[in-house]
Amino acid sequence: MNRRQLLKGFGTAALTLPCVAVRSADAQTTRAGVANAFSVKALVFDTFGTVVDWRSSIVAEGPALAKGKNISIDWALFADRWRAAYAPSMDRVRKGELPWTKLDDLHRMSLEALLKEFKIEGLSEAEKDYWNKVWHRLKPWPDSVAGLTRLKKKYIIAPLSNGNVALLTDMAKHSGLPWDLILGAELAKHYKPDREVYLSAAEFLGLKTEEVMMCAAHVGDLGAARNLGLRTGFIHRPNEYGPTRTADKASPGDFDVVSNDMLDLAAKLGA
Repeated sequence: MNRRQLLKGFGTAALTLPCVAVRSADAQTTRAGVANAFSVKALVFDTFGTVVDWRSSIVAEGPALAKGKNISIDWALFADRWRAAYAPSMDRVRKGELPWTKLDDLHRMSLEALLKEFKIEGLSEAEKDYWNKVWHRLKPWPDSVAGLTRLKKKYIIAPLSNGNVALLTDMAKHSGLPWDLILGAELAKHYKPDREVYLSAAEFLGLKTEEVMMCAAHVGDLGAARNLGLRTGFIHRPNEYGPTRTADKASPGDFDVVSNDMLDLAAKLGA
C-alpha cells in the first residue's frame, strides 16, 4: 500500500481519532501514516511533571540544604506544600491582585511562607536564593531526553510552560533537554490556562494552531489547548505526585495521541 492509499484509507475520522487498531505487523507503517496525516510541525510541552520529575528532585535536594543547620522536616511534605502554592500564586496574577510576576518570584514568595510554616530559620539570603532555584535543577524523567531527541529530528520542540525563561533555560542546561527554543508564560505575560499562552506558540513560530501539538501529562492543560485549535498529545506520568495523589489518565481517543511515556509518544508520531 502506498502513502496516498494509506492516507485515503484513514479518512477524516483518523484526524480526530488517530489511535487506530491495527495488526502488529502494520504498526510501524500505521504510526508513520497517522503522524503524516497531521499537519503538525511543532510540539510544545508542559514541563513540570511532564518532562521533569519535580517532586523527587526537591525531596532529593532537601537533606543537602538541611546539612549542619539542625533542620529535620518531612521533605516530601515540603515539596507537596510548595507545589500546592503554585496554582494559587498564579491566580493572584491572573486576577490582578499582583502585576505580572515571573514564576521564580512567585516561588520565592511561596518559599518564604513555607519557611515560616515549617519553622526553618537561619538561612542566609544566598541560601534562600539557591533553594528557590531548585526548580531550575529539576531532573528529567528517565525517558524524557531520549524521547525528545528523537522527536527533535522530525519536529520543532519547545517547552510551553509557566516557568520563566531563565528557569527553563537553566533546567535545559542542567538536564540536557534538547529544546530548539524556549516558549511559555513569560513571553505571553499570561499563565496557563490563559488562551494567550497557547496561541503565542503558534504566533512565535509562524504556524497555524493546528500545526502545533500541545504535549502534557495533565488533561486540563490539553483540554484548554484543544479548545483553541491545537493538536494534543497526552503523556502518562503515574508517579508525578508520589503516593499523595492519583496522576491524570487518558484513554485512546481522548486526545489526538495518548502515550505511556516520551518514547512512546515519539513512536506514535513516527519519530
